[in-house]
Amino acid sequence: MHRINLLLLGFATLCSLAAPSWVSAQSDRPNVVVILSDDQGWGDLSLHGNPNLRTPNIDALARDGAELDHFYVCAVCSPTRAEFLTGRYHTRMGVYSTSTGGERFNADEQTVAEVFQQAGYATAAFGKWHSGMQYPYHPNARGFAEYYGFCSGHWGNYFDPMLEHNGEIVQGNGFIVDDLTNRAIEFMDGHRDQPFFVYLPLNTPHSPMQVPDPYWERFADKEIVPDPAPANAKAQKLMHTRAALAMCENIDDNVGRLIRYLEERGIAEDTIVVYFSDNGPNGARFNGGMRGRKGSTFEGGLRSPCLVRYPREIAGGTKLAGVAGAIDLLPTLAELAGIEHKPRKPLDGVSIAPRLRGNADELPDRLLFSAWNQKASVRSERFRMQVDGSLYEIAVDPGETIDVRGKYPDVAARLGGALDEWIRETQPISSRSPRSRPITLGHPQERQTQLPARDAEPHGGVARSNRFPNCTYMTQWTGAPEDQITWDVEVIEGGNFEVTMYYACPKESVGSELELSFRGQRLTTTIDVPNNVPQIGREHDRVERQEGYVKDWRPMTMGIIGMEEGRGTLALRATKATGPEVAEMRLLLFRRVSPIR
Repeated sequence: MHRINLLLLGFATLCSLAAPSWVSAQSDRPNVVVILSDDQGWGDLSLHGNPNLRTPNIDALARDGAELDHFYVCAVCSPTRAEFLTGRYHTRMGVYSTSTGGERFNADEQTVAEVFQQAGYATAAFGKWHSGMQYPYHPNARGFAEYYGFCSGHWGNYFDPMLEHNGEIVQGNGFIVDDLTNRAIEFMDGHRDQPFFVYLPLNTPHSPMQVPDPYWERFADKEIVPDPAPANAKAQKLMHTRAALAMCENIDDNVGRLIRYLEERGIAEDTIVVYFSDNGPNGARFNGGMRGRKGSTFEGGLRSPCLVRYPREIAGGTKLAGVAGAIDLLPTLAELAGIEHKPRKPLDGVSIAPRLRGNADELPDRLLFSAWNQKASVRSERFRMQVDGSLYEIAVDPGETIDVRGKYPDVAARLGGALDEWIRETQPISSRSPRSRPITLGHPQERQTQLPARDAEPHGGVARSNRFPNCTYMTQWTGAPEDQITWDVEVIEGGNFEVTMYYACPKESVGSELELSFRGQRLTTTIDVPNNVPQIGREHDRVERQEGYVKDWRPMTMGIIGMEEGRGTLALRATKATGPEVAEMRLLLFRRVSPIR
C-alpha cells in the first residue's frame, strides 16, 4: 500500500506539472527569493541592537521592506523547514528527529515549491535541505526542479565540500555559502523567460565553525559585548561567539551580492525577498536578553528575524508587531504572487499579505504553538506559557524570569487548555520514539539513491564516527562475524541496481571481501585499491567541534544486485578481512540499470 501511495503521489505531481490547476492572475508575476540562515538567532543582526557585528545588507531589507517583529520558528532545524515548506505544524507531518529518517515530513504534504511550480515558476533550492535524502523526500521530488547542496542536517567541511546536484555527487567550489549564493544567482540569470522561486537555505552559522580568513580576522581578537541577561553572559563561549558573528557577516555580504544582482538586472522592484532563520542561536551570545537558545521552547529559542522586501507592494520601514511564524510564509507568498492557492490539507498558517501591504490591522490575539523533545510552549501576543504551566509576560520580561500564572490565572487556564488541546490533536513524536518508516530506495523518478552511513545501524564492533549521526561514517569495522552495517529499506520499484561504495582504507585492507545482501539476493566484491586518507576539516575550524570530521572518500563500484520491491534489511558485511580494519564507509549509491527479468 505504501508503494502504491508513493507512486500515485508521483503520478499526481507529474500530471499537475503538465496541466497547472491554477495560475497567477498577474501577467507580470513577481520573482521570489527565500533566504534561510542556520542557527542564527534574533540577536545576530546589527538591526536588533547587537553592537558586536555589522549586517548592513540584511538590515536594509527592513529599511526597504517590512520587519515581522515577533516572528517564530521551531526549536531546531528540520521542524522549521517542514513548517515553512508546507504551512503546517511539523507535529502533524511525522517529523520527530533531525537525522536517521526522522527529519522527513510525510510524502503526501504539498510544498510551497509545488505551489509555485504549478503556477509556472522556475523553482530551485541551493543549500541545506534537511528534510529527507531519498525520493519521495528529496528536494527534486518536492517541487524543486533544480537542487544543489546537501540533504543532511550538518556538513563536515565548508571548503570545497562533497555536495550533490540533482542527485549526482559533485565537488563544491570554495566556501560553501559563497558557492550556494553563486549558484542561486546563476540560476536566476538563466531564467529570464519566466518568474523564479529560489530557496536559499544557507548552512551557517551552524557548526563546524568555519569561515574564510578575512571574516575571521575581523573577530579573532575582538572585544565582545555580552547579552544583557546575566545567565547568557555567564554561559557565553567567547571564541564560538566570535566565529558565529564572523559567519553572520559573511552571510550579510552574500545577501548584499544577491540584492545587487537583482538591482543590476532591473528586477529588484518585482522580486519578493524573504530572510529568516530556523531557530535560536547555537550559543549563549547576544540575543536581546531573551531566555533560551537553539533547542529551547522559550522565547530565545523560537524568535527569529523575518524581513520581507517587495518594493512594488510593501512600503519601506513597515513594522508588524503581531505574532507570526514560519507556517504563515506559504500562504503569504502565494497571495503576494497572485496565486490562487488551494491547499491539499488545512493550513495552520495564515496569509499576512494584507498586513504587509498596509491594508489590514494586526490579527486578533493569536496563538502559536511549538514542541520539541517533550518540551512545548504556546505564544500569544502578550504571553508565553510552557508545558509545565509556567507563564511569562514577554513584553516586560523577555528573559522569562518571573512566573505570573498566579497573577493571571484566567490567562494561564486559557493558554494551558489551548496547549493541551494542541498536543492532543497533533501528537508530537519524541526523538526517543522508535523509528517506524523505512528508508526508501528505487523510486521510479529517482536517478540514483544515496544510502548514507547516518541512516544505517552499526552492529558488532562497528560504530559511527561521531555521536551526532549527520555526516558521519562507519568505522571500527574489523570484519568480526557479528560486524555488519544495515539499513531498514523499502524498495519502491524493483530492479537491477549498480552499487557504488564511498570508502577509505589502508593498503593492508586490500583484498578484503564484502557482501551486500537484501531479501536473499547477494552481491560480493573485493577491495582492490587503498584509500588511506586523513580526516579533513580540522585545518579550517576556528573552534574545536563536537561533530565528527570527514574524509576524501573514494568511490568503488561493487557490482549489480537485483532488488525486488518490498521492505527488508539491506546488510553490508565482510566475508574476509585482510587487515586490522576492513574499511570506513561513508555511503552506498544505487543506480538502476535495468528492470528485474
